[in-house]
Amino acid sequence: MAGPQQAPHLHLAELTASQFLDIWRHFDVDGNGYIEGKELENFFQELESARKGAGVDSKKDNLGDKMKEFMHKYDKNADGKIEMAELAQILPTEENFLLCFRQHVGSSSEFMEAWRRYDTDRSGYIEANELKGFLSDLLKKANRPYDEPKLQEYTQTILRMFDMNGDGKLGLSEMSR
Repeated sequence: MAGPQQAPHLHLAELTASQFLDIWRHFDVDGNGYIEGKELENFFQELESARKGAGVDSKKDNLGDKMKEFMHKYDKNADGKIEMAELAQILPTEENFLLCFRQHVGSSSEFMEAWRRYDTDRSGYIEANELKGFLSDLLKKANRPYDEPKLQEYTQTILRMFDMNGDGKLGLSEMSR
């Protein structure tokens, strides 16, 4: 159930990485990497509906006021959009590996360094086994416990997120997304 670090009004069960990705794709309809505009309105409407269904009192404010308050709290870079890392702060994702992934490759130089380190066969692609090695190292670095099935799930989730042409490997352009 909800931990003390979680916003008390959400009270959500922890999601698997795959469930998180499904939610992300549900709201990021155009696939541009942001929940914005009409997508953001739909996100708030569904959030309010879920809160009401859970018996959370939705008293005074109208939806517009609640959206402003919510964005002020969770839109960390104040760009008016929800990014994946921001949604991962809102929805409790087990191990929160998506944030670890994003933080590990924060700058373009860090990204290229990681790319060279994990493209072990120098093919120009990160295949599933190389990605698995990257995620394993990432989780160790973040002191996050994991087992083989969880590592496999994370690997498949990252591939689902970024492997746009479905070839089972990540090209540089796919990963830079």
